[in-house]
Amino acid sequence: MALLKSGWLWRQTAVLKRWKLNWCDLWIDGSLCFYKTDSRRDLELRVSLKMKCIDVRSGLECGGVNPPESSPRENLMVLHFRDGSTLNLCANSEDESLAWKLTMLDTRRNPVFQYDPYDDSYQAVPLNSYHTVYITPGAGPGTHQVVVQRDPFDGVVESVALGLLAGVAAGAAMRSFLWMPLFFC
Repeated sequence: MALLKSGWLWRQTAVLKRWKLNWCDLWIDGSLCFYKTDSRRDLELRVSLKMKCIDVRSGLECGGVNPPESSPRENLMVLHFRDGSTLNLCANSEDESLAWKLTMLDTRRNPVFQYDPYDDSYQAVPLNSYHTVYITPGAGPGTHQVVVQRDPFDGVVESVALGLLAGVAAGAAMRSFLWMPLFFC
């Protein structure tokens, strides 16, 4: 999975409305993960931007939210979710806040497209945490080549279940053939 952006962000807790400093990772599948430290060992919160987020506001657009001490209002970000809840974040600078906002909006809206040479068309690839994504610079300026490697064990469960079902059917058929000589005696 490709990491789009990571860094320290202040996050306002839901219950006590206190500001906590968290290490944040924004992944290409739209997952925004909050950790206690930059070692990424203790996951505190995971938010799926593609599924839940409807809007991201930053700076002076964030009305009614007080930033943490010693941070100006321009550093604020507010994520609005489908269920009506919000997540208040604060970056270290106004530029960092704007960079986070633009990256979140791009992640939320832009799917990854894969070229199919047989149909000569591009198809949207639904990304999840089981895909491996490699991003390499493209041929021209501003272009990137995205390679999505699917999980090699995707579909193994279905084939195992089908194999078990075939084995049970074969066993039942063979068991009936074993009793056949007794019927002709």
